Amino acid sequence: MNTVSFADIAIVSCGTMSLELNYLREEGFLDTPQILYTIPGLHQDVKELEQQLVKQIAKAKEKNDKVIVVYGGKFCYVNIDHPTRSMQTIIEEQGEGIRRIDATHCMDMLASEDERNEIGSELAGGEPVWWMTPGWIKFRQKVFKGWDKALANENFPRHSGGAIVLDAVGFMDNYMAETPEDFLEYADWMGITLTGYPVTFDRFKKLLTDQAMELTG
Repeated sequence: MNTVSFADIAIVSCGTMSLELNYLREEGFLDTPQILYTIPGLHQDVKELEQQLVKQIAKAKEKNDKVIVVYGGKFCYVNIDHPTRSMQTIIEEQGEGIRRIDATHCMDMLASEDERNEIGSELAGGEPVWWMTPGWIKFRQKVFKGWDKALANENFPRHSGGAIVLDAVGFMDNYMAETPEDFLEYADWMGITLTGYPVTFDRFKKLLTDQAMELTG
């Protein structure tokens, strides 16, 4: 049971995680007054990512002096022009009262590396896996903006274990049932199998709760 309140904490997140955050808000776990999103897929445009993130944090702080940022630290922001500049650097520049959840990317928010290794062993026999969350399916045009079939062929097929979608919201079942043609087209474009794997919200809730406790403690 949730014993930590988010009632005075705003959430700023990559839009890729909107399915999960909106679900947690609707079920009552996340009693936050506001969730602000950046456009999904901005890991491919770090300049725009930084601009939107700073803007949304500033907007959040107009109403709440505590903010949790739902972004990965290691893979979501890689600035090749300024290699020492990190996601944490950007957040620290925005002042006090801001914490980022302790995860490397959105997949890591739903399943730890050890858990992903177990899932990969179960579904893919330990072969390399391309991990995704439902947002990578729903917001495909933004997440893979600029990707053509040639670029897809360069990246996906080497993941011989296929693509596994870590699904805490039941998205994949609905997706395959309601739009089977789109599902098959997506898998064909990737050139690898596309499989949903149900996960719980346990890890994501703990990551959010840990930062809420830091902010309110």
